[in-house]
Amino acid sequence: MAHPKDERTQLPTHGAAVLPSVKVDSYNLEIEDEEGFLGDKASRAAFWEILDKWRKPLQELDQDPLGDRPSAEVSKKKLAVLLAEGEPEAAGLVQSAIEDFAQQLALVIRRFLRLKAWRDTECLVVGGGFSGSRIGELAVGRAGLILKADNIDVDLELIRGDPDEAGLLGTAHLLPAWMLKGYEGILAVDVGGTNIRTGVVELNLKKATDLSKARVVQSELWRHADEEVTRDDAVRRLAGIIDGMLAWGRKAKVPLAPVIGIGCPGVIHEDGSIARGAQNLPGNWESSRFNLPRSIAEAVPRIGDHETLVVMHNDAVVQGLSELPFVKDRTHWGVLTIGTGLGNARFTNRRGGKSQTPRRG
Repeated sequence: MAHPKDERTQLPTHGAAVLPSVKVDSYNLEIEDEEGFLGDKASRAAFWEILDKWRKPLQELDQDPLGDRPSAEVSKKKLAVLLAEGEPEAAGLVQSAIEDFAQQLALVIRRFLRLKAWRDTECLVVGGGFSGSRIGELAVGRAGLILKADNIDVDLELIRGDPDEAGLLGTAHLLPAWMLKGYEGILAVDVGGTNIRTGVVELNLKKATDLSKARVVQSELWRHADEEVTRDDAVRRLAGIIDGMLAWGRKAKVPLAPVIGIGCPGVIHEDGSIARGAQNLPGNWESSRFNLPRSIAEAVPRIGDHETLVVMHNDAVVQGLSELPFVKDRTHWGVLTIGTGLGNARFTNRRGGKSQTPRRG
């Protein structure tokens, strides 16, 4: 994922290293140590494992405030209530899990920042479903303090708005601004290891040309992890949901650009194939015979009067792009998404490129 020799903006390309407003310096890094992939230490599953560890001695004394319920089935909301209102020991249990997870998150960030592609990172935006909970917020805040105490000069910020919508909002930044003019919305898909979210992003370009006022006005969530489905089943289901979104757009009289933006786990090749990192999706999405953008374009050949263009990038890249209107004062910044795994991407803002950011008057 190094800087390309040619840094000119091109027409939308799958997995592009140069986008209208940023260069993608790195994404989908998979660092290993003697214990396995480093990112696994700061995933959603890692938090539940840590909670299990702290529950074990209480379970042996039959004093576990969470009872017999498996940690992964305990809601983050329940943990937040215990932390704020529970008995001291129950609150201490949750606080200990948060502290251990924050230490692991800080460790992972330190390792990323040592890499050449991540040097001089000024800010890390943390997203993913876990960050949208109070437990996640506290873990990120604590990790930020740990890094500052170690004199590591990087700001940790929570992704703005709903983390579940960021993967939809960011798709509009995959396109040059001129391709969106005259349209009010864009179709977006966020493919995850547990869910696939599809929605209509209202661009609101008349209010803000930098897409800072963009919002998700219609969406549908499908938890594919709860069902036994094949890869082809998943594609057919996704195509049906997209058709439903198109019908909603016609009924709501929202002119949609003839584009479908997709964020998907893994390393995305220019031809739309996926190299690695899609192991949590149903079936083999890394097969050389499978191409998600092509499959979707065949299933949804036209939007309005025009042929459908499908553009896809890594899901962490797309989620990070949703923050573009709010990091204009940064040069080098990145994103971490805490979910089924730990998604990651590092960006450099293109000061000289044709950004969608308006000039400040």
